[in-house]
Amino acid sequence: MLYLSRFTFPDKEMEFDFHLYQRRTCYDTFYPFGVLSGRGLVELTFEPVTILCGGNGSGKTTALNIIGERLGLQRDTLYNRSNFFERYTQLCDFELRGSLPQGSRVITSDDVFDYMLSLREVNEGVDRRREEIFEEYLENRRGPFQLKSLEDYEQLKKVNQARHMTQSRYARANLKANAPEQSNGESAFYYFSNKIGENGLYLLDEPENSLSPQRQLDLVKFMEDSARFFGCQFVIATHSPFVLSMRGAKIYDLSSEPARVCRWTELEHVRTYFDFFREHKDEF
Repeated sequence: MLYLSRFTFPDKEMEFDFHLYQRRTCYDTFYPFGVLSGRGLVELTFEPVTILCGGNGSGKTTALNIIGERLGLQRDTLYNRSNFFERYTQLCDFELRGSLPQGSRVITSDDVFDYMLSLREVNEGVDRRREEIFEEYLENRRGPFQLKSLEDYEQLKKVNQARHMTQSRYARANLKANAPEQSNGESAFYYFSNKIGENGLYLLDEPENSLSPQRQLDLVKFMEDSARFFGCQFVIATHSPFVLSMRGAKIYDLSSEPARVCRWTELEHVRTYFDFFREHKDEF
């Protein structure tokens, strides 16, 4: 599905006009001015899957943030936004096919990391409560108990549970929340599968972070199916050769000057992977 068909950034002439009429400021930089124009990136045209690739500092994350800001997409965490960001996005333009679906959003590696930290806190809280319940189980199972009033009724139920259940069953029965104890990769994959729904535009910044190679392949299959069968469009900034290999993806190489469309096998860092494994092929 195609919702966003084109996005334009200010060229060097437009940026020159902006600087010409700026009063002297105390700022050392006019970020994001100069980042994408320095790469010759003035326009992006999109397919159902479009990928921005480039080395550190090439502007791929900046481009995603600009697009997300200009389109007013939802996001969970803050990003590097300067005092000139709004002025810059006012100089950008875009074309849509129809209207953006509700739920379209930006998903960054920071979002995933924050989610994993939150889940870890929940799990640690569950672990602490579990230890308390284990101690409670031993006391209720072995200690004497006498029902003296209705106020003791809840305690009586726990004593009966302890005397008729194993320790693990008693803990499960008395934990109000039993958060899933997952690895970072499992949690990250769950986050993507939970946030990406049907019929939406999704801007993903380095989704490979925290994912093993196999999990990256799982995410690639999930995104391919989402684009093909469930009306999703993706714009992705990535270094991952697994993500770059997505079927039918349009790839912009932002390390090239000017930025250009290419095949994933033409990218320099993908060739680095290829050369490395070819050099060590006899060890496999």
